[in-house]
Amino acid sequence: MAGLVQIRRANAPEDAQAGTEGAVVDDSIQADPHAPRVYMETFGCQMNEADTALVLGRLRQDGWVRVTSPAEADLVLVNTCAVREKAEDRVYGRTTQLLDHRNRNPDLVIGITGCMAEHLRDKLETRAPHIQLVAGPDSYRNIAALARKAITGERAVDVHLDKAEVYEGLDPVIRSPGDDGSEAATSRDDGVSGYVTIQRGCDKFCTFCVVPFTRGRERGVPPREVLRQARRLAEAGYRELTLLGQTVNSYAWEDVSFAELLRAVAAVEGIERIRFTSPYPVDFSDELIEVLATEPKVCPYVHMPVQAGADVVLERMRRGYTLADYRELVRKLRAAVPHIAISTDIMVGFCGETEADHAETLALMEEVQFDFAFMFAYSDREITYASKKLVDDVPQETKLRRLREVIELQEKHTRARLAARVGQRDRVLVVNTSKRGDKLLGRTPTFQKVLLPLGCAAPGEFVDVTITGTTGHSLFGELLDVQNSD
Repeated sequence: MAGLVQIRRANAPEDAQAGTEGAVVDDSIQADPHAPRVYMETFGCQMNEADTALVLGRLRQDGWVRVTSPAEADLVLVNTCAVREKAEDRVYGRTTQLLDHRNRNPDLVIGITGCMAEHLRDKLETRAPHIQLVAGPDSYRNIAALARKAITGERAVDVHLDKAEVYEGLDPVIRSPGDDGSEAATSRDDGVSGYVTIQRGCDKFCTFCVVPFTRGRERGVPPREVLRQARRLAEAGYRELTLLGQTVNSYAWEDVSFAELLRAVAAVEGIERIRFTSPYPVDFSDELIEVLATEPKVCPYVHMPVQAGADVVLERMRRGYTLADYRELVRKLRAAVPHIAISTDIMVGFCGETEADHAETLALMEEVQFDFAFMFAYSDREITYASKKLVDDVPQETKLRRLREVIELQEKHTRARLAARVGQRDRVLVVNTSKRGDKLLGRTPTFQKVLLPLGCAAPGEFVDVTITGTTGHSLFGELLDVQNSD
C-alpha cells in the first residue's frame, strides 16, 4: 500500500479530516446511573458526523447514555473513514490507545462503525482483535442490538450493505433550545448549523475511490423524510442546514430532482440558510444553477471537486467530464451568481501523472482562483479499480513535492480572495465562540469565517458587519452600528 497520506486545506472553514474526541454527557445519566454508557469519537467527513448523531440517537432510544470520556464508558465506538490510508492508520492507532482504559474496566468494549468497518471487515479480527463490535454504515438501525451483544462478551459484526436503507423515521441526536452543549452529538454540533443526509451511497465508481464499496449504491432519502428532519432542526433552533450526499446533486426520488428538493427545504420556516455538499460536476444542472441564483436561502457557495487539471488524468480517474466541461460549469455559476465562492478537491500523484499533467493542474488553479481547497496526494486503496488495474508509479517524494506546490499556490489565492473582502459589508451568522475563546465566530453566506468582538451577538443571530481585516485564513468584522459610530 502506498504511504500517504498528507492532506491539507487552504482556509477550509472546518476540518473535515479531523477526529472529534470530545464526547458529551447525556442528561439521563443522572436519572439512571445503572444504564450502559457509551463514548463515541468521529473521524472523517460531515457524512460521518451525521452518522454519529444517528448512532447516538438509536442508542439513546435503547437506554444508553453518553459520557465525557472513554474512562467512564462501557462501550467506546469510533466512527471511521476509509477514504484515505492515513485515516485508517489513525483509527488503528486510536483503538489501540483506548485499550489502556481496560485497566479500569476489563469489560470495556471497543467497536468501530462506518466505512472502515465495511472496508476492512476481513482484516479487523486478525489486525485488531481487541475490536469487538464492527458495524458498517447500513447497520445503524440495528446498532443497539449489536451493542447489547458486544457487552455480553460476544463479538458483534454487521457489515451488510442494504440497497434500500436510508434510515427513514430515525431521529439523530440534536441539541435542544437553550442547551449548553451537553446534548451535542459531535464537536461540530453548535445548535446553529445542522446536517440532513439526503442521499446515501454512490454510483460513480471513480477508479481511486472506495465509497461505492464501503457505502453501497446510490439511493435518495424520500423528500418527506428530508423535510421532517429539516423541520425538526428548525424547531430545535437551528438556523442553517447542510444537505449531505456523496454526490449530493445526483439526488433523485421518483420524479423529484435535487433542485426541487432544495426549494422545498427553503420553504421550511425557521431555516434561513441552506448549503449542500458535495456536488458532482457531471450532474450540476441548469435548474440547480437557477436555484442558486434565485433562492435567497440557498447560499452562494459550491464545493465542486475537480481532482485533477489534466484531461488524461481525469479520464484515468473515470470522472466523466473534461476540463472544458468543468470550466464551462464554473463560467455558468459565476455568470448566474457573480459573488459565488467555489472550493474544490485536488489530488496529486495519481497513477501515471506526469510533470506536464501536474503543470496543467497548477494552470487550472491559476485560471479558476478557488476560494479554498482540500489538497492531498494519492494513496492506493486496495479494493478500487486503480489499485487492481493501474500502477501507482509516482514516487512518494514527487507526490509530496507536487502537493507542496499545490498548497502554496492555493494559499496565495485564498489570501488574495480574503483580502479583497476587506471594506465590504456582509451578513454573518454567529455560530460559536472561537477556539481561543476571545472572539465570536460567524460565517458569511460564502462560507468564510468571520471573527467578531465578544458580546456583540449570540449564537444563532444574524448580524450585519463590515469586514475590517483578515488573518489570511479568516476575516475580522465589526457590527455596522459600531463601525458607523466611530
